[in-house]
This record gives sequence, C-alpha cells and structure tokens, in this order.
Amino acid sequence: QVQLVESGGGLVQAGGSLRLSCAASGRTFSISYMGWFRQAPGKEREFVAAISWIGGSTYYADSVKGRFIISRDNTKSTVYLQMNSLKPEDTAVYYCAATRRSAYGSLQGYEYWGQGTQVTVSS
Repeated sequence: QVQLVESGGGLVQAGGSLRLSCAASGRTFSISYMGWFRQAPGKEREFVAAISWIGGSTYYADSVKGRFIISRDNTKSTVYLQMNSLKPEDTAVYYCAATRRSAYGSLQGYEYWGQGTQVTVSS
C-alpha cells in the first residue's frame, strides 16, 4: 500500500503561482509513476501532469504545458507541482496519485490517491 498526502493549495490571484506537494509513504519502492489530476465543479477529473518515479521523465496536459512543472525528490518520497501563470480555469481540487503500472496519463491506471487540495484562482 502507498499513502499520499497533498499540501500547498490555497487562494491566489490570476497570474500568480502556487506549489503543491505530495508526500508518499508505505511501499514507495513499488511506484512507477506519480501524477497530478484535478477536478473542477461539475466536471470530470482530468490529467494534469505525471513523472516517472525512477527516470524522472515528465508528461503534461496541453492545458498546463509551459506553465506547470512537476518534479520529485526521491529522498523525501515527495512530488511537487509548481503552478505558474495561474488562470481562473485552473480552479479545481488537485489530487496526487501513484501507480505501479505504466499508464501514466490514464485516471484508471492509478491505484493510490490523496485526499485532494483546493486551488482557487481569482480573476
């Protein structure tokens, strides 16, 4: 089992920045990818970004490419999401997820989820 705890959400004005953190514990040696997803009110949960736990390869949704950066610190078993140039449409609950599988972009591919952290971007 892997446990995930997110932190770092909050309220920010459009154009501002926030950094989310996700601390993993448990059987972290089994993780292949860690990802961030988000869910806005009335919408489905969507992929934001993912990172290979070992190699560090990164993947982004088109909507955040060039604005968000995912990174990891294996020594701390922590993944970060640096969000820059935030827009009101980035407002959502952001979820951290981990998987032992190879499907990094698929919501169904992730086995472990955090509780979510609210990000609100005001215009």
